[in-house]
Amino acid sequence: MFKLKNKVAIITGSRRGIGKGIAEKLAQAGAKVVISDINQKDCEKTAKKIAEKYKVKTLGFKCDVSDKEEVQKLIKETVKKFNKLDILVNNAGIFFQKPVEKQNEEDWDKLIDINLKGVFLCSKTALKELKKTKGNIINIASIAGLIGYPQASSYCAAKGGIITMTKEMALEFAEHNINVNAIAPGAIDTPMTSFIKKNKKQYKQTLAAIPLHRMGKPKEIGNAALYLASKESDYVTGHTLVVDGGWISQ
Repeated sequence: MFKLKNKVAIITGSRRGIGKGIAEKLAQAGAKVVISDINQKDCEKTAKKIAEKYKVKTLGFKCDVSDKEEVQKLIKETVKKFNKLDILVNNAGIFFQKPVEKQNEEDWDKLIDINLKGVFLCSKTALKELKKTKGNIINIASIAGLIGYPQASSYCAAKGGIITMTKEMALEFAEHNINVNAIAPGAIDTPMTSFIKKNKKQYKQTLAAIPLHRMGKPKEIGNAALYLASKESDYVTGHTLVVDGGWISQ
């Protein structure tokens, strides 16, 4: 069950946090994984650790997903090393909180370029290879794209856009037998969300909002990604899988 032996997966934004959790789960299932992020040394370090732990082939490769040329190099180097691409996980993203009236255009553009345009660029560039393998695209969204999050208008817009784009791509790519799905995490314990734990009041409020009364773990998003990357989810496409401890079910 959930076997990915001989599959090749790219996970963007995977040197740490959710991306690393996903990469580890896919590697554990037998996939060859490409660790991609903005720092080459960090990518290589994470890739090496995963290779040693799970006995799979890996590649660490720097890529700014908002840069078309870097994305093209990422896909090219992946295929050069592994001869194919089966799974693309669009996870790279940034987060900041700022009221609308205090946000400047540069803030907005940077987040949208990485979080939303990056999904478009990576999916478009990988499409040629994914057609050959009848592969999978998994987009990492957020519950912020479904219910909103205070003082994070650009983040909510990007994640909401990912959810809608996932539906469109699922319809468009279905003729090529490429499944496209999204995962909408809730509060996951990662370096990106460390600000929650540092503020005792906010941490208490966050746990109170979650029916399971805890933050999620990166490996739990990895479990969801593993399912969507496997043959067991062959009839699932255009779907957003919410993994949030019950937060938005209330």
